[in-house]
Amino acid sequence: MSKSELTITPTQACSAAPLAKKPLTTGDAAQLASVFKALADPVRLRLLSSIASRAGQEACVCDVSDGFDISQPTISHHLKVLREAGLLISERRASWVYYKVVPEALQQLSDALLIESGASVHA
Repeated sequence: MSKSELTITPTQACSAAPLAKKPLTTGDAAQLASVFKALADPVRLRLLSSIASRAGQEACVCDVSDGFDISQPTISHHLKVLREAGLLISERRASWVYYKVVPEALQQLSDALLIESGASVHA
């Protein structure tokens, strides 16, 4: 193809498609930031993953403590942070506390991070 045959594309046609459905509102951004802050700890991520991977996405605090080299009060603190962020709910049964994942909260995080299908992302 010679230089005289090259097609000039307007710069508007070169812009990439938006990756998000819409910009976050101030309130939505603040709420999401608090959830991401709760998830920004490796122990909490592991605890959430441990509970989410169990049948019924539920576990007794005694069951999720195994495999962690931290005290039971520290485990309870991390679970409390996840509960306050809305990622878990808890229920006392006799002397144990059971934690359950809130699927809607995880879906909300997924939706906030969703990249529109059809848009390509290149690293």
